[in-house]
Amino acid sequence: MSTTKWVLDPKHSELGFKIKHLMISNISGSFREFEVEVDTVDEEFSTAQIRATAQIASIHTNNEQRDQHLRNSDFFEADTYPQLSFQSTKIEKLDDDTFTVYGDLTMKGVSKPVKLTVEYSGVTKDPWGGVRAGFTIGGKINRTDWGISFNGILETGGVALGEEVKINSEVQLVKQPQTVAA
Repeated sequence: MSTTKWVLDPKHSELGFKIKHLMISNISGSFREFEVEVDTVDEEFSTAQIRATAQIASIHTNNEQRDQHLRNSDFFEADTYPQLSFQSTKIEKLDDDTFTVYGDLTMKGVSKPVKLTVEYSGVTKDPWGGVRAGFTIGGKINRTDWGISFNGILETGGVALGEEVKINSEVQLVKQPQTVAA
């Protein structure tokens, strides 16, 4: 058995999220700068060790004023905590195409366990001779578990922002060439 290393193709991947706004619709966002590295035994993803990081300053919600607010101390405190990170701890293969990935998510200096659903889309050769694997990732977290609790009360008695954040990501990994010891 050999270890296979996979790295993110950032041009064909997205790290996205959604959160309720005014309790009537969702606002979508993403982190434009993020990295993912995966080590597997051979090409078996049920053996994966996954490491991911995202640059908080790269948060994008299609509204620069909101993005600046998300970077400040009301939310992510990007100057103090410039990255969020994920480290897998366990993977359960549910069927040929579906995995549950458990791991630790660290934001604002707080690490908490999370559970993600990962749909495996398969492996293919690209036109340049490389090997790629595709995944759709989903999950839910409560932002207040990481100290991200800013909110506003509405006239109607509701709140401006939901606490639940839905993770919705697409990841394409590129298999790295094997290195042979001399």
